Amino acid sequence: MRFILGKKIEMTQVFNEDKKVVPVTLIEAGPCFVTQVNENSVQVGYEKLKDKQVKKPQKDRPYRYLKEQRTENSEQFKTGMKITLKGFTEGEKVVISGITKGKGFQGGVKRHGFHGRNATHGTKHEERTIGSIGSGFPQRVIKGRKMPGRMGSDRVSMKGLKIVKIDLKNNILAIKGAVPGHRGTMLEIRTLK
Repeated sequence: MRFILGKKIEMTQVFNEDKKVVPVTLIEAGPCFVTQVNENSVQVGYEKLKDKQVKKPQKDRPYRYLKEQRTENSEQFKTGMKITLKGFTEGEKVVISGITKGKGFQGGVKRHGFHGRNATHGTKHEERTIGSIGSGFPQRVIKGRKMPGRMGSDRVSMKGLKIVKIDLKNNILAIKGAVPGHRGTMLEIRTLK
């Protein structure tokens, strides 16, 4: 399994061989550096910090992002090794993990897709309320009830995303479709097998 860390740049579109428009997400991926090798995992660092930004505890690993990735063949990695996009190929399917956009405190309609109440027959200021949240017994709200609350800022993994183009010179990866997060979100990109 191959993996790399990257940053979401933006969404755009490209034309494929059939002259059809394909929506893509551009990701600035790598270069990453191996900071630690364990028995069955590898820790990599991404986006090197300037000398004045490095604090004393970070002297060994002066990177903005550090992520540990499980791997069966950790013996092929060495500390200080550079990981680039050379291991990936166009047309390959990957898994991308990241933190989704935070939406703050939202109601039941936006958060869970409730349709709301009817806007007639005496209902007033209740179009987007969630309605009843329980029965007469037990006299409490059951755990797991879908209610208003914080939405977004969740870690999400999207599987089977296709690599459309790779720009090795600028370390840019073009992925078909959307990926989690806003611009500048740190993403983990890894192959399926």
